[in-house]
Parts: sequence; C-alpha cells; structure tokens
Amino acid sequence: MKNATKKVKNTIFGEKITTFAACKPNNIIMRLTVIGAGNMGGALIHGWAKSGKITEITIADKNEETLSRFRQTYPTLHTTTDNAEAVRGADIVVLVVKPWLMPTVLEELKDVLDYSRQIVVSDAANFTTQQLAAGLGQEGQYFYAIPNIAAEFGASMSFIAKGQTATEESLAQVRELYNLVGESLVVTENLVGPGMMMASCGIAYVMRYIRAQMEGGCEMGFYPAQAKEIALQTMQGAVSLLKATGWHPEEAIDKVTTPGGVTIKGLNELDHAGFNSAVIRCLKAGLPRK
Repeated sequence: MKNATKKVKNTIFGEKITTFAACKPNNIIMRLTVIGAGNMGGALIHGWAKSGKITEITIADKNEETLSRFRQTYPTLHTTTDNAEAVRGADIVVLVVKPWLMPTVLEELKDVLDYSRQIVVSDAANFTTQQLAAGLGQEGQYFYAIPNIAAEFGASMSFIAKGQTATEESLAQVRELYNLVGESLVVTENLVGPGMMMASCGIAYVMRYIRAQMEGGCEMGFYPAQAKEIALQTMQGAVSLLKATGWHPEEAIDKVTTPGGVTIKGLNELDHAGFNSAVIRCLKAGLPRK
C-alpha cells in the first residue's frame, strides 16, 4: 500500500512555498505483536493503538501491572506475559526490550516463529539483523529499527534498516507501520546508530536546550511557566519554518539577523562557548568506538 502525497502551499515572508505532505493510508490489515511495554515499547503501543489502523495488536510483557494499565486504556488489545504465545498468528513482531535481554527473548521465540511469512523487527539499541539471525538460528525477514518516544503522539523519527534476506515487500510493510507513528527513513544498518543519536537520544538533547532557554527566561524576569511556553512556541516556530520552506537553518538565521543587532550578539556568544562543537560531540559520544 503506497502513501499518496498532496501539495500544500504556504506563504512565508511573502514567498509562496510548495511542499508535499504524506497522506496516511486509510487502514492497515495487519496483526501486530509488540514484545516489551516499557518506555519505548509503551510509546509505540500508544501510538499504534491511537492510530486505529491496525487490525489486531498483541502486547507481551513480564509485568502484569503494566499490561493491566494498557487493557484499561485500550480494551481491544490482547495482552500476555508469554512471549511465545504472543507471536503466534502475528504478521509483524516488534521486539522492544533491553539489548541484554534479547538473547533470552529470541531463545523463547526461535521454535515458534513462522519464518516463511513473519517479519521480525529489533527495536533494541545496537541489536542488528545479523544478531537476530544468529539468535534465531536461521535467516528470515529481519529488520533493525529505532524510533523515539514521540511515537506516542505520532511524531517519531524512525530509522529502518533491512536484513540481507528481507524483501522489498516486507520493507514496505515495516515502513508503513512506523509511518503510523511519525516519519521514517530507510537507511543502511550502519546509519541506524547515528540516527538514534540524532533523533532518539536527540530528544533529550533538545530538552536540555529548552531547559536552558527556560532558565535564561527566568533570569530575565519571566515566571517558569511563561518561560516554558515561550521556549516551546519558539522551538515549534523554528521547526515549522524550516519544514515549510525547505531552507537551510542559516537562511532562516539571516532573516532575523541584522548588522549590529541583538541576534548576532547572542549567536556570537554561542560560538564563543563552543555550542556547535558541543552538539556534534554529544551526538558522537554514544557511537560504538572503532
């Protein structure tokens, strides 16, 4: 099922801009199993359940209290503490557990998965399709995907890599699934890690900037709630501007930076403090050392 596109016209600074917005499919005929309902798994479950476009969702977790909360919120969900039972009949199985738990989970699943038709997705950090194949003992339709916690609100940025034996048809199904909770980018497996640092860990880095802007606002006289509202709306405005225009950030900066003005003074302070370098270093800090 292919996503259609529609033209959206925007007028910014007097310029007419045409962009393309993806139209979500009306429904997806799919039986989905999610193993692991922690912070990331829970965000995905919320997002997929809210979409209303998946035929059947089963979630498996060892914590019965967690499962009970999901049943109360989404009565149509199927829940179980038995991972093997959860995957029977599923079309796609998404594994959202800690990397060190993956070998145990794969051992539970290896004899019950239907490798002729089921798609298995690793959402565990740095647990690749090669490791899925090794843990399950055979090749199959394997994918490595990293979303982020904004999936709960349909605003995730997800990175998807397919295994060597996975088909383009399977890739289309996996991408369609993750597009229900935001946007996705298909990459080679070696780029999922950098994508995770930019978009998954990156949410924490953006939060730190917002917190710093709030603290600056308080120092200049705003109440914390006011400073938070200002920081969030400013961030939203910057994102909307770049998405609508397609501009490079420096083009937008030029629009608000005048010679001798206050904006350039602030930008220069960021440069003096090594802001760009600090951001780049934080993004690279979590990558595997070579």
